[in-house]
Amino acid sequence: MPAEFAEPLARVGARLGLFAGRVTWHVDVASTNDVASRQAEHGAPEGTVVLANAQSAGRGRLGREWASPPEAGLYVSAILRPVVGAAALLTIAAGVALAEGIAAATGLRAVVKWPNDIYTGGRKLAGILAEAGVASAGPPHVVLGFGINILPAALPPSIAARATSIEGELGRPVDRGLLLAECLAALAARYGELQAGSRVPVLEAWRERAAGMLGRQVEWDAGGSVRRGVADNIDDAGALLVRTPAGLERIISGEVRWL
Repeated sequence: MPAEFAEPLARVGARLGLFAGRVTWHVDVASTNDVASRQAEHGAPEGTVVLANAQSAGRGRLGREWASPPEAGLYVSAILRPVVGAAALLTIAAGVALAEGIAAATGLRAVVKWPNDIYTGGRKLAGILAEAGVASAGPPHVVLGFGINILPAALPPSIAARATSIEGELGRPVDRGLLLAECLAALAARYGELQAGSRVPVLEAWRERAAGMLGRQVEWDAGGSVRRGVADNIDDAGALLVRTPAGLERIISGEVRWL
C-alpha cells in the first residue's frame, strides 16, 4: 500500500469500522468490482476493499464506461453483506457517504442525484455501482463500487461537458489518500446505521443533499413510451417519486433522464 493511502487510513483508523485493515491495493485492474466479486465468491470477509490506481474496463450503471486513467481518480469497491431490508437503501446511503467524505476531505459541497450519482456545479463528480452476488460458500453479498473524478484527466472529451473533477472545481490539489479515508469512514458510519435498522437518518441526509435536484423535470421509459414528470422525493424504500398529470409515479429501477 503506497504511503499516500496507508498514512491517511491509519490516521482515521478508529472511524473505518468494518473497513479497518481490509483495504487492498492494485496498480491496474480491469474493474475493481470484478476483483471484489471474485473475492466475495470465494468467501472474502465483509468490509474487504479493493482500491486501484487505474482501471482498464471500469463501468457504471447500465454498462456505461467509467474513465479510470492512472492517478486521476479514486476507483474503489467494497464487499458488503447487508441484512434483509438494508440492501434497498445501500446506494442511497453510499451517495450520502461519498458527499460527506468529499466535503470532509476537500471542503467541496456536492449533491446527490437519484439513483447513484454525485454532482457539483451541475456536473457529475462521482458515481456508484452496486452489484449483488451469491458466494459458493457463505451468505449473499453486494459489491459496492464507486469512482470519484479527482483530476480533469479523468474526463474524456466525450463527457467533459457534463462531468467535472474535484481539482477542476477547487483549482488546487487535493489529498487522494485523505479523500479515500474520509469516504470509507463516512460509508462505514452510514452502512452501520442501515445494518442497525436506523433508516431515517440516511433518508433525511439524502433528501437534504438532493434538495437542489428535486423539483426538476425528468423522463423515463415505461411500457414502450417515454413518460415525464417532476421529481418530488424518495420514499422510505429509496424509490423515486415523480409527479405526473396522472398522479404520483414510483420508480424503483431503470434510467431516469433529468431535464
